[in-house]
Amino acid sequence: MKIKVMVAAHKEFPMPENKDLYMPVLVGAAKNYKEGIDYQRDDEGENISLKNPNFNELTAVYWAWKNLDADVIGLVHYRRLFSKGGKRELDNILNKEQIEQLLDKAPIIVPKKRKYYIESNYSHYVHAHPKEPLEVTRDVIAENYPRYLNAFDQVMRKTSAHMFNMFIMKKKEFNQYSEWLFDVLFKVEDKIDISEYSVQDARVFGFLAERLMDVWIISNEKKIVESNWIQLGDIQLISKGINFLKRKFFKSVNKKTHF
Repeated sequence: MKIKVMVAAHKEFPMPENKDLYMPVLVGAAKNYKEGIDYQRDDEGENISLKNPNFNELTAVYWAWKNLDADVIGLVHYRRLFSKGGKRELDNILNKEQIEQLLDKAPIIVPKKRKYYIESNYSHYVHAHPKEPLEVTRDVIAENYPRYLNAFDQVMRKTSAHMFNMFIMKKKEFNQYSEWLFDVLFKVEDKIDISEYSVQDARVFGFLAERLMDVWIISNEKKIVESNWIQLGDIQLISKGINFLKRKFFKSVNKKTHF
């Protein structure tokens, strides 16, 4: 089984040693050309590399969907990877045998859920980002994929989700997911104006996709298996906690929602 796990990166960074399994991808390569970085570029073949400031690591997903030949395709980040658990080091990430063992249980590997406890997925999103894109996403799903609407509302009400746009999928599931995801996101893109968004908020389509993977999984009754994951480098939990409290208590949120 040919397995390719893309490691999305916008700069040079220590990468997994197993190059047959892990494929470093320079995302946003069309705008982010860097001499001497020997990574797969996301601007080769059919691609949306120029959309990277708004789609983030999804430009690597799109590139793989259109260009990568493999039986299994995955995506991790240069600082966040699937692991066996325990120490936060590159030598503790999943190897090919471990991935195959997980895929024997289900065709889709996802990271263990991120839990918000006092926040729903919806409230967490709108405390951190402009809410219009999420509302428009619901409208797009209602109009074009009505059978997904119940799952969307269900996911928005939950207090946990499989986040980070991280996954490893067999090719059939990867193609199905990519086709649906990009169709939804491109339709949302046509309906919203992000020209006045901050650089952070302009990364909107990557943020939306984080909430959409569970919607797709639930709607299609896909079997999944969870994996531990690690984050390399400083996690900065204190600053993240302070920023969360600022967003929650000092940002005005319209409480009239579907959720």
